[in-house]
Amino acid sequence: MTQANQYHSLRQTLKHSPAWWARAARKTVELARYGQLPTVAVIHKPLWVIHHAVRQGCQQLVQQCYFTPLFKSQLAAAPRRLQLYSGMPQLSGGLQLSIGEGSRISGISSFFGRSSAQAPVCRIGANVDIGWQSTIAAGRTVILEDNVRIAGRCYLAGFPGHPEDPAGRIAGQPETDDQVGDIVLKNNVWLATGVTVIAGVTIGENSIIAAGSVVTKDIPANVVAGGVPAKVLRPITKTTAEEGRADD
Repeated sequence: MTQANQYHSLRQTLKHSPAWWARAARKTVELARYGQLPTVAVIHKPLWVIHHAVRQGCQQLVQQCYFTPLFKSQLAAAPRRLQLYSGMPQLSGGLQLSIGEGSRISGISSFFGRSSAQAPVCRIGANVDIGWQSTIAAGRTVILEDNVRIAGRCYLAGFPGHPEDPAGRIAGQPETDDQVGDIVLKNNVWLATGVTVIAGVTIGENSIIAAGSVVTKDIPANVVAGGVPAKVLRPITKTTAEEGRADD
C-alpha cells in the first residue's frame, strides 16, 4: 500500500470508526476547527469600531500617498483630483490614458491598449465612475465623456485580441485591422453591471444600458437599451429622468 493510500485509509478510519480513540480524535479536530473565545459585547463592539477605523485610515493613507501618485505618473494627462479605491488599476499595452477632474476608479480595473497599434488612446472625462473588475481595451480610441457611469464587470472591447482566421490564431497572430474600432460613450451614459460594448459602437447622451447586455451597434441618446444584442427598450422621458435624479 502506498503512502497516499495509507493516509486515505487513516482519514476514513478517523472519520467513521466507532472506536473511542477515533471519536476522541474527531472531537479534538472539531474543537480546533470551531473553537473560539466567547463574544463580549462591551469589549468586541468598540473593538470592531476601532479596528474598522484603523483599517480604513491605513487604506486611505496608502491610496493617497502611494497608489494614486504612482498611477497618475503613468497618465498622458492627469487630473488634480482623482479618487482610486481598492488598490491601483492595471495599465498596459502602451495606452495613452487621460482622465478628467473628479473621477473615481476602482483599483480592481484594467486599461489595455492594442499592442500591435501605435499609441492607442483612452480619454476619460470629468466626474466619471469606473467600477470593480471593469476592463477598457482600446484598439484605436475609447472616449468616455463627462459624468459617465460604468458599473462592475463591464468590458469595453475595442479589439478582440485574436484574428478570425483559425490558422492565424494557431500561429499566435494578433487581430486584423478590420476587427478594431473606436468606442464612444457620450455624456451621462450609464452602463449597468456586466455590460459588454463591442468595437465601433457609440452610445448617445443620457442612455442607460441594462445589466448583462452586449452592445454591438450604436445606441441613440435618451433611451434605455438592453439584451444580447442590445436593443432600444424605451425612451427616457423627462419624468423618468427627474425621478432618477430624485432617487439619487
